[in-house]
Amino acid sequence: MKKEMGHVFLKKLGKTRLRPGGIDGTNFLLSNINFEKEIKVLEIACNRGVNLLQLASKYKNANFIGIDLDKKSIDEANSQKEKLGLNNVEFFVADAFRLEFADESFDYVINEAMLTMFSDKMKIKALNEYYRVLKNNGLLLTHDIMLINNFENTRKILSESINVNVFPLPKSEWEQIFSNSKFQTVASKNGELTLMTPSGMIKDEGIVNTFKIIKNGLKKENRTQFLKMKKTFTKLKKDMNYICFVNKK
Repeated sequence: MKKEMGHVFLKKLGKTRLRPGGIDGTNFLLSNINFEKEIKVLEIACNRGVNLLQLASKYKNANFIGIDLDKKSIDEANSQKEKLGLNNVEFFVADAFRLEFADESFDYVINEAMLTMFSDKMKIKALNEYYRVLKNNGLLLTHDIMLINNFENTRKILSESINVNVFPLPKSEWEQIFSNSKFQTVASKNGELTLMTPSGMIKDEGIVNTFKIIKNGLKKENRTQFLKMKKTFTKLKKDMNYICFVNKK
């Protein structure tokens, strides 16, 4: 049976949002954005652009750009943008480690569920790019996984479950990574991972799509990986949280 990376597998099942702490974490980040001003927002690893499409529909005086390496996701985001008739949001296929934007281009950078996927060296490489494209006093808003207990074993079990090596950190090490990249952490929020809990999926996806995701997950060809991931996230409930950071340039 083919093994797929966890985020790719969940997208295949129909999951549109892949954030560790669900809507609660995202809403915390968005609460730090002043949408009353004319601002420019970059979302890195925007997936299908669900967040930015909602924001662009609501805040017409703000400008949004979303980037992702997955062309299919970007195509879907652009298709939905056209359907909604939005002219204040753009989506591009682009590399987070080599951003093709000028220095000090954005007031805010949003990055959810990406940095955990990379080594500390690569985290810093990405953060240096985020720092470069942010305006002075601009904010970096991140949403990732935080280790609480049994650090090495938790990393190993999680990596095996989602078929890709991941590198979540305890809170103090996340803060050190941001500090090494010249950011000042001004706020944070952490809590239970809700990515695969029924209540978390309903909040993120709605009842109908949650039912479709579970139905797809229990199909014969998907059942083994789906149940393995669900079991692992339940097993590691006390060993990892989601964590959101507000970092200032």
